[in-house]
Amino acid sequence: MRRYGKHTDEDDIRQRPNRKGNRPRTNIRPKHEEAVDGMVLTVDRGRLTCLVGDHVVMAMKARELGRKAAVVGDHVAIVGDLSGDKDTLARIVRIESRTSVLRRTADDDDPFERVVVANADQLAIVTALADPEPRPRLIDRCLVAAFAGGLKPILVMTKSDLASPDKILELYGALDIPYVVTSREELENGDAADRVREQLDGKITAFVGHSGVGKTTLVNALVPADRRRSTGHVNAVTGRGRHTTTSALALPLASEGGWVIDTPGVRSFGLHHVDPSQVIKAFPDLEPGTEGCPRACSHDEPECALDQWVADGHADPARLYSLRRLLSTRERREGD
Repeated sequence: MRRYGKHTDEDDIRQRPNRKGNRPRTNIRPKHEEAVDGMVLTVDRGRLTCLVGDHVVMAMKARELGRKAAVVGDHVAIVGDLSGDKDTLARIVRIESRTSVLRRTADDDDPFERVVVANADQLAIVTALADPEPRPRLIDRCLVAAFAGGLKPILVMTKSDLASPDKILELYGALDIPYVVTSREELENGDAADRVREQLDGKITAFVGHSGVGKTTLVNALVPADRRRSTGHVNAVTGRGRHTTTSALALPLASEGGWVIDTPGVRSFGLHHVDPSQVIKAFPDLEPGTEGCPRACSHDEPECALDQWVADGHADPARLYSLRRLLSTRERREGD
């Protein structure tokens, strides 16, 4: 072993190179004052298509963002080549604060939440009245996710030529949710799109629904012809639709002043991430009545103060029933 004496100079000692480079670490991050604003339109294998001004730019996430991921609808700050030319790639260096988020988990036991859409104003929940049969539990779960994420829900019922909407309307009437009922013929001739568009103009609206309910067909009727997506069919044996939309995509409305975000068809909507206290905020007529509730009240137990609140005439009993049905949806499977 080589030994160094008291007269050894530091130049006599061989130093190991720093594998990560010799620059000292710092917590100071560049401010990127030259960054421009953009909106994420879609995400595909680490590449993000963004709208910058009036043109589209391909970008990737900057390393300094760490694990933080941008999703469709995010407002971001972008630097680099912003020409939008072929084979160019810009960098997203900042993700701005979100006004709303639509989240889901794979199932209720999955702690890993996925942000599907950011900054949407509304959530259009599309359900067929038949072929495939409506799934109220899935609708309930989408409503809970909308209320918890700060989105206004809209119920869109398709294929009314095959079944009546009365049962669905009775089930959700107490929630005062805007709704539109459409038939297959109306989807084909454009009448359905005209009535749905009345709820969408000037807003960013995410569309969600079970595969095969006509969600993408409706989106195609709302957007310019050159932006339309492929559609599928319902399997006659299983009653399930084929997933034709594989990634969320923001599309401008054919009329000015609004966006629709088409999301992949869902067969489950986990709510592991939802804080029940957020759901009550969507019931302003019931929320004041919770002041007398015990701590961590589930709002469906003997000590819940909402029963007395309703008994005193402050709110409709149907509203309390609807709240409790939505809150209990985490304990029920969607097929129950």
